[in-house]
Amino acid sequence: MNIKMVDLVGQYLKIKDEVDTQMQNVINTSQFIAGAKCKEFSANLGHYTGVEHCITCANGTDALQIALMALGLERGDEVIVPAFTYIATAEVIALLGLVPVLVDVEWDTFNIDPSKIEEAISPRTRAIVPVHLFGQCANMEAILKIARKHNLFVVEDNAQALGAQWKGVLEGKENPKSGTMGHIGCTSFFPSKNLGCFGDGGAMFTNDAELAGRLHCIANHGQKVKYHHSMVGCNSRLDTIQAAVLDVKLKYLDEYIASRQSAAAYYLENLAGMEGVELPVTAEYTTHAYHQFTVKVADGKRDALKEFLAKRDIPSMVYYPLPLHHQEAYRDMAKIVGGLENSEELSGRVLSLPMHTELSEEQLHYICKGIKAFYR
Repeated sequence: MNIKMVDLVGQYLKIKDEVDTQMQNVINTSQFIAGAKCKEFSANLGHYTGVEHCITCANGTDALQIALMALGLERGDEVIVPAFTYIATAEVIALLGLVPVLVDVEWDTFNIDPSKIEEAISPRTRAIVPVHLFGQCANMEAILKIARKHNLFVVEDNAQALGAQWKGVLEGKENPKSGTMGHIGCTSFFPSKNLGCFGDGGAMFTNDAELAGRLHCIANHGQKVKYHHSMVGCNSRLDTIQAAVLDVKLKYLDEYIASRQSAAAYYLENLAGMEGVELPVTAEYTTHAYHQFTVKVADGKRDALKEFLAKRDIPSMVYYPLPLHHQEAYRDMAKIVGGLENSEELSGRVLSLPMHTELSEEQLHYICKGIKAFYR
């Protein structure tokens, strides 16, 4: 079957001529840093997301860090994050001398539970960072309501959900894209992402012109005018070659998402009703871009199923084996509010199946057959 968790080669071969031409064009101009293609891609991505300002940077982690730097937070300020997420969400908070405040996630969606946020708010709370985990939007309507009530910033971690949409009107916008609903949205172009480059890359979104100026300035050594540095910044730029690759792939992003949704529909239909395997649920207020297709395996059989599938050449991954409060680096740093039962339980149950744009029906059938064989 030659099944892969992510088939980047197959995806590349379908657009090889376009990608190679655009990469060669960059080489021909030798504008490797801040070339014209960077501005062109930023404009095209801004148009796709419907946001007024799109600022590219070196990677998704930098995007989160720069976003928090732009908000003017002070050391000791608290930022609320879900306990079940990739480490980068909390990492940038810690690096800036802020305090990550961990709250539990919803069992069905894996996303931050809005009902747990308000009790975590203290006089030092300045921001909420909802993560659109695995490809669907967190409950932004509820989160933004809380943020307005308590005058908090909202920074969306949209690394896994680019292209997903809120269903209906939110903040006066019809069906807004994920990453465009808070004060700042952040995304990653890591190769395996729904929109991935051939290395590292990231971007930030905002509809606030003043914030956009700060984001751009911080990402460029804190300078608005060359060699004149008005604030402390960092060096975080998207390479022109990566922008060229992304600009080609952006044209196919909706097609890529449709392919992922088709694969997910196959899984959902063919694994329905299996005792011991709980399938992912899409909340009624969002579409799902299916960066991952993550099931929950009951009765402590997750690792055994993973090993069983591996022997049949079916890859799978655990995202994530430890919640943030069990990570050694954050045990004494993070502030925990309320119970984190879902985050802890999910870490022991989640298993992500192969999910990418090149999955064939034959491969999907083989994967489902393998899972069913484990439970016979």
